[in-house]
Amino acid sequence: MANNLLLLFFLLFSRRIQLGSTLPEQPRQINSNSVLVALLDSHYTELAELVEKALLLPTLEQAVYTYNLTIFAPINEALERDLDPEFNRFLLEPGNIKSLQTLILHHILPTKLTLGDWPTEPTESTRHSALSNDRIEFSCSFSSNHSRSANKYVGAVKVVYPDSIVRPDGIIHGIEKVLIPKSVEHSFNNRRSLRSISAVKPEGAPEIDPRTTHKLLSKKKAKSATIDAHTPSKLSIYEAMAPAPSLAPAPAPGPGGSHHHFDGERQVKDFIQTLLHYGGYNEMADILVNLTNLATEMGKLISEGYVLTVLAPNDEAMAKLTTEQLSEPGAPEQIVYYHIVPEYQTEESMYNAVRRFGKVAYDTLHVPHKLFAKEADGSVKFGDGEDAAYLFDPDIYTDGRISVQGIDGVLIPPEDKKKEVKIANQNVKNLNKPRRGKLLEVACGLLGAFGHDSQFITCREK
Repeated sequence: MANNLLLLFFLLFSRRIQLGSTLPEQPRQINSNSVLVALLDSHYTELAELVEKALLLPTLEQAVYTYNLTIFAPINEALERDLDPEFNRFLLEPGNIKSLQTLILHHILPTKLTLGDWPTEPTESTRHSALSNDRIEFSCSFSSNHSRSANKYVGAVKVVYPDSIVRPDGIIHGIEKVLIPKSVEHSFNNRRSLRSISAVKPEGAPEIDPRTTHKLLSKKKAKSATIDAHTPSKLSIYEAMAPAPSLAPAPAPGPGGSHHHFDGERQVKDFIQTLLHYGGYNEMADILVNLTNLATEMGKLISEGYVLTVLAPNDEAMAKLTTEQLSEPGAPEQIVYYHIVPEYQTEESMYNAVRRFGKVAYDTLHVPHKLFAKEADGSVKFGDGEDAAYLFDPDIYTDGRISVQGIDGVLIPPEDKKKEVKIANQNVKNLNKPRRGKLLEVACGLLGAFGHDSQFITCREK
C-alpha cells in the first residue's frame, strides 16, 4: 500500500512538472534603446527593408534577448547600385528567402565587437562566427607608410563608419560593400548554371556622411543640422546626472557656443519658449520655468552631448492633477522626470517601433520606472487604463538633441498611483475644498512651513 501511494505521488509530481514546462512564457517587450530598433530607424534603410522582407524580426528579437550583437550594415549605395541586378532579383524572389536570410545573418555577430577587438597589425587576423554559422575574418591595413591609422576590414570589405550606432545591447558598423557567404553565392551560381560569378561589382562604393541623412533628425532641420552621431558619450545619462562634475564627459562637438559645443541651456530655453508659442502647454512650461534645478540639469546634459525626448502633457491633462499629487516634496520633479526619455525620438521613430514590435519599453529619468508604448488608433499610446496618454501633437520641437512630443494625459508610475490612493483615503474630508492654481498651492504650502504665507493675500484666501 505504501509503495502504491509513493508511486502515485511520483506520477502526480512528474505530471505537474510537465504541465509547468508547457505553460507559455510571458511575452517580452523589446526596449526602445535596443540596437535592433536603432537599425530599423537608422540611415541604413536598404538593410532595414531587407530585414523586414526576409521575415527576420522575430529571429533577431530573440537574438537581442540572448546576446549582445554586432551588425555590419552595408551603406545604401552598396545595396542600391553596386549589387548585380540579377543577383538582387535572385535574393528578392519568394522561393529564395532562405538565401536572403543567410545573407543578412552573415552580417550579424552574436557578440559586441568594438574597434579595440580588431587586430592592430596587418600581419594579424582573427575570426568570429556570424549568426549564419559562417566564420568571418577580421584584419587591418595601413593606408600609407606615413600614416599609422589602420583601416579595419571584415573579410575583404572595408569598415567605413566604425561605431556608427552604439546601444547597450549591440553596435552597428557601416561597411562599404555587401558580405556574401559562399553558400548564397553557390546557390546563385547553380541558378545561373555557371561555375563562377562575381555578385558584386569591383568598384568601391562612394562614401557618404550619414549625419546629413539620418532619419531621426527633424525633416525641417535635417539640412542645417551638423550633429556628430558617431561620438557616443562616455558615461550613461544616469551617471552624468550625478552631482560630481569630475564624472562629466567632454562636451560633444556641435553648433552653438564660442568653442563649437552644444549650448544646452540655450536649447532648453528655446524649447520652453516654443511650448509657450505653440499654445496649450502653458502649465508644462510654467513647471519647467519654476523648477530651475530641473531645467539646469537638462541643459547640462544637452551640453555634455546627451539627447532627450520630452513627452509634454497639454494644459487639459495637467488640469486633472490634484493638489495631493503635487504637494509631496519632489513630486513635480518626479512627474516631469517620468516624462523624459533619455533618447532622441520623433513621432515617426516611435510609431515605427510600436508598429513593428507591438509594445515597446522606454527608459525614463525617473529611475527605475519605464514607459510602455503600443500602437492604438493609428497613433502611439503610452501606459494603460485611465492614465493612458496618446501622442497628440507630434514634433512640437526637434533640433537633433531635444525632441518635444505633446501628449493628452499625465503619466503616473504604478508605485506612485498606490501612494495616491493612500493619500486620497486620508484626505476624504478635504475633497470639497476649492481648487486654486496647482503651482500656487504648492508655493503657499512651502511658505506656510516657514511662517511667511500670511504676507501674501492669495495664500490667505480660503
